[in-house]
Amino acid sequence: MAASLPPFPIWLSPEGQPVACVEKIKVMHENLTELHQMAQDALEDAILMGCDEQQVKAYLQDLMAALHNPYPP
Repeated sequence: MAASLPPFPIWLSPEGQPVACVEKIKVMHENLTELHQMAQDALEDAILMGCDEQQVKAYLQDLMAALHNPYPP
């Protein structure tokens, strides 16, 4: 059974204002949908190779937490 993607939030700027550009929102949704599918594929592969599901999920969370903003404010 395929995992469903969580609903997308209203995207906000750092100032708390909604992002209104339809193209920007479309790109965000496409990128995150692709990321979700890649993460799902990686999890399924890991499980099939005998890895512990919870350990893989914890690593994926750590991977996301390690992302950094390369653009200074």
